[in-house]
Amino acid sequence: VQLQASGGGLVQPGGSLRLSCAASGFTFDDYAIGWFRQAPGKEREFVLAISRDGIGTYYADSVKGRFTISRDNAKNTVYLQMNSLKPEDTAVYYCAVPVRSGSFLHMPSSYDYWGQGTQVTVSS
Repeated sequence: VQLQASGGGLVQPGGSLRLSCAASGFTFDDYAIGWFRQAPGKEREFVLAISRDGIGTYYADSVKGRFTISRDNAKNTVYLQMNSLKPEDTAVYYCAVPVRSGSFLHMPSSYDYWGQGTQVTVSS
C-alpha cells in the first residue's frame, strides 16, 4: 500500500492550494480516504474524509466552507481543495486509508496506512 501526497507549498493568507493523494497497492474504490494535518508541537488532527464512492464527505468544523474533498477512482487519486487559507492552516498534511473499518473516520487510530505528508505554509 502506498499513498503519495503532493501539492503543498507556500501561499499567502486568503490564497488557495490543491493537494493530491495518489494511491497504489490496494483496491482504491473499496475504501474511504481521510486527510489529516499536524502543526509543530500539536497532535495530528482530522481535516476531511470521503467515502469510497465519493458520495459521503466529512469535514472538521475548522475547514467547513473553505476546504472540499473529492476523488477520482479511475485515477486512484483523492483531492483536497483548500480555499481562503489562514495562517492556522499551516501544517503537514497527510492522507491515509482505513483498511480495517470505514467507521470513525475522524480518528487517526482508524487508519492503517499513511502517506509521507506535504507541507502547507500560509504566510505573508
